[in-house]
Amino acid sequence: MTLPPMTRPLDVGRPDRFGRALFSILSLAMLGTLAELLLLEHYDGWRQWIPVSVLAATVLVLAWQAWSPSAGSARALRILMWMLIVAGVAGVVLHVQGNLEFEAELNPGMTGWPLWLEVARGATPALAPGSLIPFGLLGLLYSARYQTFSSQEP
Repeated sequence: MTLPPMTRPLDVGRPDRFGRALFSILSLAMLGTLAELLLLEHYDGWRQWIPVSVLAATVLVLAWQAWSPSAGSARALRILMWMLIVAGVAGVVLHVQGNLEFEAELNPGMTGWPLWLEVARGATPALAPGSLIPFGLLGLLYSARYQTFSSQEP
């Protein structure tokens, strides 16, 4: 007797089409975002190196995971996904703080909603670093759902 497709157990060691699609989307997102940051010269000071470094490390670990999946590559991927989430939150905070300081200096009397609207539209894209958060979540979804056989060993 065969089970219906929705209840058939998954072989979590080998990603199916969905797993390969998740991996491909994640890889393209990481490469594209890293390329964009490099083209924008987002490396002026140590704070700007944080997303560049985490994305570069993620690209390397994704390559490792693609060519030689192991418990180590799966663990490294999960750690980097959490780092991406933290970097995304920190980046939004830093961009908002920078824009707030800039707007307060430019328009000292501005307060309330007009100030926050200008902060959101400010010199640096306030919410752009937040794009790292769903990338991290996507990577966690992939790594939790499609572990390697080696990562299932104690």
